Amino acid sequence: MKITDLRCAVIGKHPIVRIVTDEGLYGLGEVEFTKSYLKPFVLHFREALIGEDPTDVERVMLKIRQRGSFKPYGAAVSAIEHALWDIAGKAAGVPAYKLLGGKVRDKVRVYNGSVRRKRTGDRPEDYAADVKWMMEQPQNFFMVKQGISFHSNMKDTIEGFHYGVTQKKAGYHGAMDQGVISERGFNHMLDCVIAMKEVLGDKVSLALDCGPGWMLPDAIKFARAVEKYNLMWLEDMLTGDYVPWVNPQAYRELTTSTSTPIHTGEQIYLRHNFKELIETQAVRVIGPDPADIGGIAELKWVAEHAYMHSILMAPHGTANGLLGLGALINVCATLPANYIAFEYPTASDPWWEDLVIGLPPQIVKDSMVDLLEAPGLGLDIDAEGARRYLREEDEGFFD
Repeated sequence: MKITDLRCAVIGKHPIVRIVTDEGLYGLGEVEFTKSYLKPFVLHFREALIGEDPTDVERVMLKIRQRGSFKPYGAAVSAIEHALWDIAGKAAGVPAYKLLGGKVRDKVRVYNGSVRRKRTGDRPEDYAADVKWMMEQPQNFFMVKQGISFHSNMKDTIEGFHYGVTQKKAGYHGAMDQGVISERGFNHMLDCVIAMKEVLGDKVSLALDCGPGWMLPDAIKFARAVEKYNLMWLEDMLTGDYVPWVNPQAYRELTTSTSTPIHTGEQIYLRHNFKELIETQAVRVIGPDPADIGGIAELKWVAEHAYMHSILMAPHGTANGLLGLGALINVCATLPANYIAFEYPTASDPWWEDLVIGLPPQIVKDSMVDLLEAPGLGLDIDAEGARRYLREEDEGFFD
């Protein structure tokens, strides 16, 4: 079998990858809807892929892996890798998880970081109402994640929140504010945590997406202050979303200063960039995203390495879309006992649920998702339905 074409179309806001072969099989991959601009990055791999056997996934990846980088520039490589596994599974007639070593669980646990409505504000009572709404959703999530501090609007809406420079209209997703947090800002965050825990109790766990942007002393002080609330983790306090470095030494100092689990990893590309973070036990939880790390095989390697160092695994995935959901389900079915849950992804537009073939009417039940048993990643796109959303330049995408 040989690859005859690599195509990419932005459907809704998602760049969708389609690898075509001379035997009629094709594979699909999906890029986060926050990265609509990455179509040219996908297509510049076209000449490297044509003529290769897509079922030799690792051999193909060796040609392109070094051309990716930290978020967002590992996404093109990652989506191509997903499409290769999709073809490999279809060629073998088995779900992709079978090719990754087989399943160790029949259902995969997920948590809520993306099923949300617009919060009414950034006051403690607004956060409390928001998590109450989340608790009432039919998915019955065992855990919710909320953005605070630099990963929320409170850095702008709470007067005097911090002493750093505040960006206005940065113009792109992931612009980073950073600075020392004021006492007023610090106490406001604590009040929001208290308000949320009063609603959630011990029925639904709470994690906080915090940054990046914190200074280390503030991070230590806050992690200690919330210890009694038994949070699942504090995420990306020092580095994180779109930050192209890791800073394991600072994370280790934070981690060893507190019993609150510290989490990072969604922006990191490749196993090599997790090495020091894991081997120095700089964090308690890692959260690589299969759509950014370099693919599902790369994520599994990192999970196994983390397992040997007693570090927990909770993959990121909030904007990965419904095809991205297929990739997450397949790889997380194979992960070792350090796996907690993955972040349940949503799509850019509600009509995606009508286009994706292979999902049950209710995907999440009691915070669990059934495995997809169709070959490959288990999902497909209704080509006729999707054509109405194609741009003129992409009309041949499904041919």
